[in-house]
Amino acid sequence: MEMSGKEIKHIGLRVDMESYGKLRYIARYEWRTINSQVYHLIRASILEFEREHGPIPLEETDALR
Repeated sequence: MEMSGKEIKHIGLRVDMESYGKLRYIARYEWRTINSQVYHLIRASILEFEREHGPIPLEETDALR
């Protein structure tokens, strides 16, 4: 899923300093920004869920807008 040219939803995220530091370490290790690392993890979670449960119908996610 490419973000350019599509609607982008901004979300705020609060994390404890230890988790933030470790996430920053992993992101740097994988040559990503923290934002792109979080996006990568979100996408991986969605793909894993859909492999186990099938595709998530987009019409059900439209109600969240």
